Amino acid sequence: MSNASRDPQRPVYHFMPPEQWLNDPNGPIFYEGRHHLCYQYAPDVADGWGVKYWGHAVSDDLVHWEHLPMALSPSEGAGDQDGCWTGSAVLDDDGVPTFLYTGVKPQVQCLARSRDGMLTWDKPDCNPVIAAPPPGIDQANFRDPCLWREDDGWYMIIGSGVEGEGGKALLYRSQDLEAWEYLHPLCEGVEAETGTMWECPDFFPLGDRHVLLISALGEQLYMIGDYDCEAHRFTPTSSGRIGGGICYYAAKSYLDGDGRRVLWGWLRERRDRGHQIAAGWSGLMSLPQILTLLPGDALGIEPAPEIVDIRGELLCSDPDSCADIVGEALEIDVEAEVPEEGIFAMRVRCTPDGEEATAIRYDRATGALELDMTRSSAGDGVECALHSRPLELAADESLRLRVFLDHSAVEVYANGRECLVGRVYPSRSDARGVGFVAEGGSAPVTKLEAWAMRSIWD
Repeated sequence: MSNASRDPQRPVYHFMPPEQWLNDPNGPIFYEGRHHLCYQYAPDVADGWGVKYWGHAVSDDLVHWEHLPMALSPSEGAGDQDGCWTGSAVLDDDGVPTFLYTGVKPQVQCLARSRDGMLTWDKPDCNPVIAAPPPGIDQANFRDPCLWREDDGWYMIIGSGVEGEGGKALLYRSQDLEAWEYLHPLCEGVEAETGTMWECPDFFPLGDRHVLLISALGEQLYMIGDYDCEAHRFTPTSSGRIGGGICYYAAKSYLDGDGRRVLWGWLRERRDRGHQIAAGWSGLMSLPQILTLLPGDALGIEPAPEIVDIRGELLCSDPDSCADIVGEALEIDVEAEVPEEGIFAMRVRCTPDGEEATAIRYDRATGALELDMTRSSAGDGVECALHSRPLELAADESLRLRVFLDHSAVEVYANGRECLVGRVYPSRSDARGVGFVAEGGSAPVTKLEAWAMRSIWD
């Protein structure tokens, strides 16, 4: 048995490789009736310092996964010989699965195609298909391609940025996915607002608007706005964050067979390098998330409904019976009527004496939804933080939370429009309790259901 499988902090119903390092989701695509998910993978180390490959898995139902052979490996003497970094998947004009991804040292863009149902991948002699960035862009800030098809050809943005100016999504066009013409930035940021470098850009239509996802300032940001398909410019009109902090990063989306916009994010570790190496694993994917466009240019985000298929025993269906909710792998659905000056607060992964606990709190007066991990662990080498997002409730609107606990992973979804994600590492084996806390004005719980969650690998 490996160290990874013995680690009590290792999640059981989030996607992850059998061991070692995972980071960015890469090239997710729905192909021939199945969900394919690739991911940045360092197969020999758990601390992220190894050469990166693309791991690969496939699913029929979006929750249970089968590991497949590595999709991409570095090729000696090629543009990706020092690592296959983040990229995207599309079906080319002949329906052939195609990857565009970043090779490193220096950062260049490479192509690979599969003609056997995404089992093996061929790299053409034309690689790298883009060998250098446009003038004025440092080659160390030139990565993570995202592609889409328009009537007059293929378009691609590449993440970049200039110190003193801000992040940029550089726009290219091609007729064959091999020869690319640089056009101009699709969108540019202001350094003080969105940082110097935009990593992992993802651009797609949602409802009657467009969304640009970027990873910047250590967080996952999004912009909603208008895309001028003649001038090929994107103008944001609203923006926000997903995840609420630095635990959620490098999100990547795709359309599934039902036309849903499915999103994956990398859940980063918040324990130190020594702990990761000793555990033999690092990093996991978020639950699959479904994005929608809400009124007022807001981003709707919910866990994929397929998650209910891994619910196990119903532990509680009565707001007065929260003492029955105990465990490390749980889903908890709760609704509460929070008065105008009231505060809702619950604790999860808590010890009987309260030494260790993770708090979820909503303050109606300030409109702040918090995931408070400052007391989640009494152990050493663990970063304990507080993540927060604004949540404005209508006058007659209840607070509705879906809370997912999976050992060291916590995901909180609020009213279909906010998501907080954290990593917690309780040091005590009895940090398994759930409870509600009286803070400020009373916030009566009107609905409470909880389930034990099954492993997706059983």
